[in-house]
Amino acid sequence: MNIVKVNNLSKEFNGFRAVDNISFEIKKGEIFGLLGPNGAGKTTTIRILTGILKPTSGCAEINNFDIQKNPLEAKQLMGIVPETTEAYLDLSAYKNLLFIGELYGLNKKDRVERASDLLKLFELEESMNKKVKFFSKGMRQRLVLAMALMNDSKIIFLDEPTSGLDVKSARLIKSLIKKLNSEGKTILLTTHNIDEANQLCDNVAIMNYGKIVAINTPEKLKDTIQSVSSVEVSFEKFVDPKNIKFDGVSKVDKEGDKLKFYTRQQEQVIFSLVDYSKSSKNKIVSLNTLKPTLEDVFVKLTESKESNV
Repeated sequence: MNIVKVNNLSKEFNGFRAVDNISFEIKKGEIFGLLGPNGAGKTTTIRILTGILKPTSGCAEINNFDIQKNPLEAKQLMGIVPETTEAYLDLSAYKNLLFIGELYGLNKKDRVERASDLLKLFELEESMNKKVKFFSKGMRQRLVLAMALMNDSKIIFLDEPTSGLDVKSARLIKSLIKKLNSEGKTILLTTHNIDEANQLCDNVAIMNYGKIVAINTPEKLKDTIQSVSSVEVSFEKFVDPKNIKFDGVSKVDKEGDKLKFYTRQQEQVIFSLVDYSKSSKNKIVSLNTLKPTLEDVFVKLTESKESNV
């Protein structure tokens, strides 16, 4: 079952097309990523799907409710964490949650139970009565995510959820996203963090200049550009990449103490490297074959305005 349906969606600002005729669907219970560079149209797309902006053309449905025609019904299903959102700084974490629960129309008993459960889930119990203005950025981000869940949302919209966080806080947020998804929550997140998309997402749409240039699972996206398969080798003695050339290699990069050979013919390049090692009496220290990464896909598809699949 598809919980989100986007059809031919566009948004213009003073003649500039920030979102350009995009279409995609999100299945119930999956983590779907919008991946792209800054200015690609990710945040604008989220704002349209959550009813903050009206599209110039096209439509979007949340669980079969048109976000423009049935905004109340659609929004009741959502939890939203915008990139620049903030909790009320002069309230405690606990009071922030109770206040949001009241806005959602929860009765007092449900508000208290839900807030207590979320404080425990997000590891904020010890700081529940502390004012938010004394929280770290990571703690504030966890609280804002908890606030988005006070209405037991069916779908959660996360705009750059780990942006600017330290490594420990970012790992905790990602762990929480996985836990929420395992409990049946559908999650749409925007990110320009390629590793994050690779670790979390069931499906990824890569955006560039307002268009979706590719959409698939991370692994299948990697398979679309086998031209950047490579062989990585480290020799005992230094080798200048300019002095080593083999047939079937499109490019050679030096990465630390290793050389990376981009090729569609990995087996042939391995034989050539072994022959080179013998003839030059330069021992191979390590040798690995590498598939394209999601970063390779991202770079390939966003390297120019005309990129498309």
